Amino acid sequence: MMSPLTWAYIGDCVYELYIRTQLVNTTNLKPHKLHIESIKYVKAQSQASFLQRIYDDLTDGEKEIVRRGRNTENHHLPKNCNVQDYMYSTAFEALIGYLYLTGKNNRLKEIFSKVF
Repeated sequence: MMSPLTWAYIGDCVYELYIRTQLVNTTNLKPHKLHIESIKYVKAQSQASFLQRIYDDLTDGEKEIVRRGRNTENHHLPKNCNVQDYMYSTAFEALIGYLYLTGKNNRLKEIFSKVF
């Protein structure tokens, strides 16, 4: 089984691609404005908030993935982010990465529909 940080690594890519795709498909913004708008969704504080919003709708197995992602030891903290938000954003990314890597695309779509 992969580590939660590996799931989060993939989840970060999958989630950012989803957000960028949604913005391109639903707005007429220029690239710089697309970037500014996407940051609102992909920053740690937003991901932590999204996780709290969907948490009660997660299965027990998904909650276990979130728990493992949240509790994983990570030696990197970005600037302008508190530790708790970073832990929960890592948990959110771990969940997204896990669902993607296990081919649970319909479940990913359900979760993404609650975010964007």
